[in-house]
Amino acid sequence: MKNFAKKIQRFLVSEDGPTAVEYAVMLALIIIVCLAAITSIGQNANTTFQNVADQLGTANGQ
Repeated sequence: MKNFAKKIQRFLVSEDGPTAVEYAVMLALIIIVCLAAITSIGQNANTTFQNVADQLGTANGQ
């Protein structure tokens, strides 16, 4: 039991835990920004392709 308490104390004193949490938060924020950017680019590309398709349909007399 004493060994377990020492391990817990070392973990709480160690800076590895907070560093890992900071990296996890940064990773989560990066993923959110990437997903937002991909969604925005996808919507813009979809609009552009739809406009081109509409123009091609109009040019072909449809």
